[in-house]
Amino acid sequence: MNPADLELAHCLADQADAIARSYFSTAAFGARTKSDGSPVTYADREIETVLRTLIRQEHPDDAFIGEWFGAHGHGRRRWIIDAIDGTASFLAGEPEWSTLIAVEEDGRVTLGMVSAPALGRRLWARPDSGSWTGPCPSEPAVPAHRLVLTDGASVHNAAVGIWPPPSRLNQQERIVAAKLAGGVSQVRPLLDWTAADPTAPDPRKPSAGSGTCHGALLVAAGQLDGMPSSSWEPVPGTSPL
Repeated sequence: MNPADLELAHCLADQADAIARSYFSTAAFGARTKSDGSPVTYADREIETVLRTLIRQEHPDDAFIGEWFGAHGHGRRRWIIDAIDGTASFLAGEPEWSTLIAVEEDGRVTLGMVSAPALGRRLWARPDSGSWTGPCPSEPAVPAHRLVLTDGASVHNAAVGIWPPPSRLNQQERIVAAKLAGGVSQVRPLLDWTAADPTAPDPRKPSAGSGTCHGALLVAAGQLDGMPSSSWEPVPGTSPL
């Protein structure tokens, strides 16, 4: 485990934040549609290209894999990048998007980072030092603090995030979601999880537990107690945290 990886990951996240903000603030998205129907923007592609170049400069022997341009190089160490997780939210002008950065060594993830500049959040974790959170560089200077688990919690007092909305679930999935929502103190977003109107538009994704990445981020930050991931929304990779 290279102790300099964390410093480099923060530098990469700073670069990604700056690029993403430049597109996000000007609405110069330039989106196109991928083969699976989901969007990709010029911001996605620029971030991945810039981060790959920076990693190659610092660690020319490290491999790299990104969502848009695939794998480059071979080696026992590999950097894994998702330039913008939550592209649909990014395009809609909503803040629930982030850059995901991870380092894998000999098949084991040794560093993970989530940087969400529109929400002013950055989280990172390493097996040897635990999980931490701190502000993005553009936010006021606040010391990073370590994340810890709360003892003695009861599921009946828990706050849980559920997504996608009921209109995108089948009957069996709605039953599971409704049972889960009925057994906890709070569920976010606050919806009728037994309803099923396929013509109803999806509710706005609030910064409160909607979406796989940001639901996990809020769990890590202690703002949610759980964000279940089920077969109705498969995760296309492993979250760094």
